[in-house]
Amino acid sequence: MKSRTVILLLLLVVATSTLLLDSCRKNPVETTGTIIPFTTPAGFPQPVFNFAANPLTEEGFRLGKKLFFDGRLSIDNRHSCASCHQPVAAFTTFEHDRSHGVNNSHTLRNAPGLFNLAWYPAFNQDGSAPDLATVYRNHLTSATEMGETVANVLNKLKADSVYPSLFQAAFGSSTITEEKMYRALNQFMLSLVSANSKYDRMQKGEASFNSQEQQGYALFKANCASCHAEPLFTDFSYRNAGLEVDPQLNDLGRMRVTGNRADSLKFRVPSLRNADFTSYYTHDGRLSIFRMMIQHYRFSVNGSPTLDPLLANGIQLTTAEEDALVAFVRTLSDSAFLNNPKFRD
Repeated sequence: MKSRTVILLLLLVVATSTLLLDSCRKNPVETTGTIIPFTTPAGFPQPVFNFAANPLTEEGFRLGKKLFFDGRLSIDNRHSCASCHQPVAAFTTFEHDRSHGVNNSHTLRNAPGLFNLAWYPAFNQDGSAPDLATVYRNHLTSATEMGETVANVLNKLKADSVYPSLFQAAFGSSTITEEKMYRALNQFMLSLVSANSKYDRMQKGEASFNSQEQQGYALFKANCASCHAEPLFTDFSYRNAGLEVDPQLNDLGRMRVTGNRADSLKFRVPSLRNADFTSYYTHDGRLSIFRMMIQHYRFSVNGSPTLDPLLANGIQLTTAEEDALVAFVRTLSDSAFLNNPKFRD
């Protein structure tokens, strides 16, 4: 009986040790510093991102912000994350169709605005990145974006006089690793929450729409909300919006990921939040102002086998209704977010 008890105790110890080791492998980086509670805005669903695995801290945010604006993450030491994702344009590229990378190159796609990323189930306009770490790694090493290697970036950070102390404050150790770098970037990026537009204040009873905005809201709910679902104004699905393929770029969208012809020309439905500030528009930035996007749906939807069925007949609007829809979309602009000095270099 005693031997059986000893065996059971040994098995319990081994099982407990295994669980602890597994836990350490899954979350090997210690988080230290002053916790910043992540608050889900009123009316928003719970975020997808697991903040328990990487809690926001003042120190982690500060480190992530410095990394985001640091050109040394690129091979020429000039192209930071912020060079394509500029705060003045809701963290997209201000008045450019596609972003400029190192060696005078151009990116394949229009840089999307960065906000409310904690709710994204996947990343990139074709859903090719399952997490933000994949996005960072791909941008750092892309020949048409930052053109570096992860090893070179880490060596630059280690040689800097400031970074070791920032990593120490954020993670309890001055050792600089790829994982810590990405975790710090996450803490900055996931803090970019946009939820204080006129639309949001209207929903809380703190503002009201004028008659044109109210008409635009009704038109939006009748014609657009099935894809641009409130309150995030995207349902994160991948759809063919009736844009002809650019023969020079030959970007087939989601099909590049899945290899399935049924996904040809499908791209993630973009959020309409801050759309008045995120020009240019579409996955390749071919439209320079938002009104042109609405006019595309009115007049120039291109039929193809994978066209979203909801757009088979385009969107039928009068010119006055188009004006009203533009007026409503402008209520999604969040000036508090755009002008927040906390998010500026």
